[in-house]
Amino acid sequence: MSAINDSGISLAENRTFRAFLALYIVMSVLILALIGTIYYRYQKELMLSTHRLSMQLQSESYIPRLKNWIRSGAWDGFPEDLAYETGVYAEDKSPIETRLLIRPLSIEQGVRKEGSYIHFVIPLASYGIYGMYLVFETEDDGLWREEFLENTLLFGTMIFAVLFVIGFFLSKLFIKPMREAVDLLDNFIKDTTHELNTPVSTIMANIEMMEPGRLTPRDAKRVKRITIAARTISSIYNDLTYLVLNHDIAVQNEALDLSALLYERLEYFKDRCEQKNLTIIRHIDKKVIINMDKTKALRLIDNLLSNAIKYNRIGGSITITLLSKMLSVKDTGIGIDKAQIDHIFERYMRAEDSVGGFGIGLNIVAMIAKEYAFKIEVDSLPRKGTTITVSWS
Repeated sequence: MSAINDSGISLAENRTFRAFLALYIVMSVLILALIGTIYYRYQKELMLSTHRLSMQLQSESYIPRLKNWIRSGAWDGFPEDLAYETGVYAEDKSPIETRLLIRPLSIEQGVRKEGSYIHFVIPLASYGIYGMYLVFETEDDGLWREEFLENTLLFGTMIFAVLFVIGFFLSKLFIKPMREAVDLLDNFIKDTTHELNTPVSTIMANIEMMEPGRLTPRDAKRVKRITIAARTISSIYNDLTYLVLNHDIAVQNEALDLSALLYERLEYFKDRCEQKNLTIIRHIDKKVIINMDKTKALRLIDNLLSNAIKYNRIGGSITITLLSKMLSVKDTGIGIDKAQIDHIFERYMRAEDSVGGFGIGLNIVAMIAKEYAFKIEVDSLPRKGTTITVSWS
């Protein structure tokens, strides 16, 4: 899986926005389709009504000629109509005399479209001729259908555009509370970061000044626990500072010895690993050089290691592999459900609520990976462990 954009909440916000807008568009299309269907039927009925009226008027002059033909008994010389093809049918649908181009499907009073032709059936009983039906026929020129398509394309596009604009603004309005909540949380993090600066610096400075040789074993254990807690706070502080000041920090890419930096960070996290009785397995090539900003490299390594420690089980192991084009951190921890893997790089996303933290570590990893075009791959099984691999070209 490739690195996600620099703001996990933006990804969640965009996903919500797209989902709402997609649902709105689908509903709009269905409504437009319903309106289109109703309009199609209206155009068709209007066309049939027009032909019915025309054929009804034409029948007033044709039926007297037809009656004379029937009374004469001369079955040749069937009267023609200049406007329409005509036919006379019996009640059993059998033709008595016809000039129709296609046989009507129904001999029932009314007008109907049958294939590409229009038939108008008139019972002749009302004219004193029983058991016979007169059928007028004309070809459907399709002009009504062309008008329907033109109007549907024109007005349908206009209506859809209006609905889309309305839906766009409704979507923005819909996700506004989410954006306000995120802004509130971001402001809280900025304020928290500012307030943490002095006490964190003071704690770390005083811990580094202590001389373990002068402490009793009991006090040494206490200091070790304080050191672990202080370094945890320091790590969180560094992450918060990175998020807050990321866009203001000048990037200074240099040729970094990633192998040496990785050993340094493993030493930094040594006490935390010992606290959970974790076994560290190293497969680290020597002199792996990468052109990268040191601060970003530190944040990348620290967050991968911190997550592997935080979500690992007591007595588990962490396997660190560093090759010329790849860094991999594997733990034996709680693992991640398949459904959650696509979301772990989102800001404020935590795999386990019972474990502390803001849920920003892997989001920072994704931000740095995107900046340097690194590729991130995640392989995880629940209750088995997780492997996160960062590779570069």
